[in-house]
Amino acid sequence: MLELLNAWIGPFQEFLFLSGRAFKNLLRRPHYYDDVYLQMDIIGVGSLPIVLLTGIFSGAIIALQMARALNTYGASSQVGTIVSLTLVRELGPVLTALLVAGRNASGIASELGSMKVTEQIDAMRALGTDPVQKLVTPRLTAMALMLPCLTVVADAVGLFGAYLVSVPLLHVISGSQYWSSAWRALVLNDLGQGLGKPFVFGMIISLIGCLYGLRTTGGTQGVGRATTQAVVAASIWIFFATFLIDKIFVNL
Repeated sequence: MLELLNAWIGPFQEFLFLSGRAFKNLLRRPHYYDDVYLQMDIIGVGSLPIVLLTGIFSGAIIALQMARALNTYGASSQVGTIVSLTLVRELGPVLTALLVAGRNASGIASELGSMKVTEQIDAMRALGTDPVQKLVTPRLTAMALMLPCLTVVADAVGLFGAYLVSVPLLHVISGSQYWSSAWRALVLNDLGQGLGKPFVFGMIISLIGCLYGLRTTGGTQGVGRATTQAVVAASIWIFFATFLIDKIFVNL
């Protein structure tokens, strides 16, 4: 029983310590801006194709499923509203975060894990460089900045995908009516959820990827194990954070 608790509590405790050090380094010099820009390019531009594909097909699928059902009850004019709220509140942030976690949390864990097992991080400490400030904080900053941008892109292309299905394909609603209802459905609370969630998700994904990378042991097998654990842990925490954020916004 104690071993089971230690297996869960130990990594969480390390996660809290690593998070505290990473956030503290945001206010300390030196700031490695070149590393931040490099990670923004890797995370943002590198993840853009898969985010675009997932976003447009997500919107198309929602519209395809809802358009016929709403048309049965004479409420086909609400398809834009449903697609807009679903994408902006939940599917856009969560799906984008899961995709970025699968692509970048694994990449961060494998990169730092390889540095750990080849003793590059120990050499960095010996030269007087803080590995957390050099490796973790730039990734935290880049992920927290880029994930909301990717989510906005996913929401936009998702709405466009739903438009293609609802208007030219199924003809259940006019184009002007679709865009008008989709835009008017959104209020400040929805936009707060849609932009607040990916900001939190970005911090979680980057810190978990860095945590499992820095905890890597056991050579190349340990790198593969850390990569898998990082993706699984990040995915679980994304859903848990979604529940907590939804709970907060529902009560507002």
